[in-house]
Amino acid sequence: MKARIIVFTDLDGTLLDHRTYSFEPAQPALRLLRQKGIPLIICSSKTGAEIEAVRSILGNTHPFISENGGAIFIPRGYFHRKIAGPERDSPYEVIELRTPYLRLREVLSRIKERLPGKLRGFGDFSIEDIAKHTGLPEEEAVLAKQREYDEPFVLEDVSILEKIREMAQAAGLNITQGGRFFHLTGENDKGKAARLLQAMYAEAEGSSVRSIGLGDSLNDLALLEAVDFPVIVQKPGGHYDPSVRVHNLTYAPGEGPAGWREAIIQLVQHLSG
Repeated sequence: MKARIIVFTDLDGTLLDHRTYSFEPAQPALRLLRQKGIPLIICSSKTGAEIEAVRSILGNTHPFISENGGAIFIPRGYFHRKIAGPERDSPYEVIELRTPYLRLREVLSRIKERLPGKLRGFGDFSIEDIAKHTGLPEEEAVLAKQREYDEPFVLEDVSILEKIREMAQAAGLNITQGGRFFHLTGENDKGKAARLLQAMYAEAEGSSVRSIGLGDSLNDLALLEAVDFPVIVQKPGGHYDPSVRVHNLTYAPGEGPAGWREAIIQLVQHLSG
């Protein structure tokens, strides 16, 4: 039986343009995935509420991974079996891989006490602050503030990043870096969630899975390490994040959604040819 192809993608700076949040340049590749019946799985640092809004625009009906691997949201009945996880009054079955958000806030508050004035987390931001830092309209900034599994923060002085990382690790937490923010997380990451979903697809299909993963920043590294065909897209200005180093890495020939389009078309045609 032919292996099932699945695609994992980051959003900001990858499928979505870093400045405008548009995915328009990626449309030809999105159409190709729909024509081929290839699942597109969003794997982002965004909240579940934010991802749902993007999925609605895309017409996407597949599982998704929120807040840097904090949780996997699976549409009910998608795999034709019940998924073990917390019961929610929602259209999803949820697998949580996270540290409680209150724990993240508690640790960040302790770090802030030791380094006053050096960093601020999303929990400290107003809706207006989030809109200013992200460029999102305020109605979307409301969705971005609905954190459950990951705490983004801004840092005034990056020279103290290692000191912050040490304090986080002493509390059993981790720091990663995205396109706009640093993130305080638990033991979850995008790669762990992607591996779990790949295994679920393989079990449901009764066949092997060949996975493509696309990202642009260090917080995508775990995802790119977890897939068969990792792809990094260019950042604004046409450069690649030098901290992302993975075996067999494909360098997309373009920024954000334009590079995403070219890489997807090339890989899908190669794998399904």
